[in-house]
Amino acid sequence: MSFPPLSVPISYQMPERLTDVSSWHGLIPLAFVLMDLHRPRVFVELGTHMGDSYCAFCQAVSILGLPTSCWAVDTWLGDEHAGRYDSSVYDRVKEWHDPHFGRFSTLLRSTFDQALTHFSDGSIDLLHIDGLHTYEAVKHDFESWLPKMSNRGLILLHDTGEREGDFGVWRLWEELTARYPAMEFRFSHGLGLIGVGAEIDSSIKEWFSLDSAGRNALQQYFFALGERVVYKHRSEDLEAQYRHLRE
Repeated sequence: MSFPPLSVPISYQMPERLTDVSSWHGLIPLAFVLMDLHRPRVFVELGTHMGDSYCAFCQAVSILGLPTSCWAVDTWLGDEHAGRYDSSVYDRVKEWHDPHFGRFSTLLRSTFDQALTHFSDGSIDLLHIDGLHTYEAVKHDFESWLPKMSNRGLILLHDTGEREGDFGVWRLWEELTARYPAMEFRFSHGLGLIGVGAEIDSSIKEWFSLDSAGRNALQQYFFALGERVVYKHRSEDLEAQYRHLRE
């Protein structure tokens, strides 16, 4: 596998934005590397909430100076899994997002289905699906957005490891791995990487052909980097609690 870590120094970057919605924190170094190796022309995230994952992808675009057009699609009203919330969440994301990434990124306040009209078929190189996690919902999202994917298209599915309640991403993941080249990162609730494009031209393509030892080594590498991010957030949280107690 041609992935010498020192050749992708962005993997060691720390995220600029971390909130209490921590489910994606351990995957942020992977997001940085995906942006560097794949270099998508268009990146879309379905389900942004507080923006930790989305802002990580955008941070990579900014650091690398990529010409990527980024889109976050969300109603910012919540759902059965994320919980319901008011417009203050969108306002907080926008307050951070606009001065940092507004020149190349758009917060599209919309349902996923309504947002389809904003994108031409075959235009998206990287799609991250992280909306409602029932089997029916995530299958609908995947099938609805699949025509929008380019011949370089990669799709990310979050929460492939969650099986409690009505979480059903794992069921769709099992179906998709029988049809597409795929790789799962089994930490931070699980992230599935799927190659849906017929002509993936980045070194990410090599990941799909790794044997079990190679996949395990790659997982351990990203897990270790992700733990740095997780502990950074925990440290900042403890410091905030300590200041509060002193006051």
